Amino acid sequence: MDERLSGLAGLDKRSREIFRRLVETYLSTGGPVGSRTISKSLPMSLSPASIRNVMTDLEAIGLITSPHTSAGRLPTELGLRFFVDALLEIGNINEDERSQIEARVSGANRHRIDDVLTSATNMLSGLSQCAGVLMAPKINMRLKHIEFVKLDAERGLVILVGDDGTVENRIMALPPGLLPSSLVAASNYLGTRFIGKTLSEIQRSMKSEIQLLRREIDELTATVVEEGLVNWSSDAPESEKTLIVRGRANLIDDIDALQDLERVRSLLDDLETKKDLIRLLGMAEEGEGVRIFIGSENKLFSLSGSSIIIAPYRDAEERVVGVLGVIGPTRINYARIIPMVDYTAKMVSRLLS
Repeated sequence: MDERLSGLAGLDKRSREIFRRLVETYLSTGGPVGSRTISKSLPMSLSPASIRNVMTDLEAIGLITSPHTSAGRLPTELGLRFFVDALLEIGNINEDERSQIEARVSGANRHRIDDVLTSATNMLSGLSQCAGVLMAPKINMRLKHIEFVKLDAERGLVILVGDDGTVENRIMALPPGLLPSSLVAASNYLGTRFIGKTLSEIQRSMKSEIQLLRREIDELTATVVEEGLVNWSSDAPESEKTLIVRGRANLIDDIDALQDLERVRSLLDDLETKKDLIRLLGMAEEGEGVRIFIGSENKLFSLSGSSIIIAPYRDAEERVVGVLGVIGPTRINYARIIPMVDYTAKMVSRLLS
């Protein structure tokens, strides 16, 4: 359990039950929870006044808070962490959801890893009604076709086609004064020498051949070839990862207040910050099973107040090769989504092995 919560382990049974009912109601409704609402759901007979006294104590230790516009209470991020770590009852995934996961993930083209991963991400987004997210290693495709296309005076597009049908595109900067013929020459140079090789093999060869390249073709064409390949090889760890995010629209379906709209706008901005999101997902690669980050526990979501539930998946050698999960508001349905993410990760692992 989180070190911040060690002092909360001494809560008596009544306080824990009241707190658990408050959080469960909040996760269901999204609004402040009053003492009368809790009194109706408790298995014991307690007056609203007695419940309010307990809630005052819970507020004093930082588990709940009272918004300005209501006498009801909301769990704090600390409270949600305590609930998830100490009180949450996680069951098995239900049969309907299990069938949907198996059908969607197994129904993908198993010979194309990206199809399996995209299907898993779409499925998680649909079942959770949040954003599905997945991080995978970049596939080291074997080259079937490469082409450089001019977009405007300053930008070009590098198009790579793998022998498995995978297509990847990247924007690159073009050197000033480049003629269209130089792009054709760059495509032909790589096509005649490197078709059938993997990207990593091409990049290794180019390091030793760059001077020969500059002697064989003109300087600007050589620059296009060099810069085009640099787009596919970087020392930054995040450049070695593919990031898939699906279902962003789900995050705005549930907005009922201006502050919620601002929170979601902030979250959408967070999801566009690829580097930080990849680093966050990378934390799950170092652990076992499902990991949960709530709100400001991670600086990426400190403003949007969002939660992420993620789990690693493995290859045939049982090595962790990627991470998948769900991003949504802090009042996400943890009890339902945690086993959903866990089962999907295991399903993807079985397919990849």
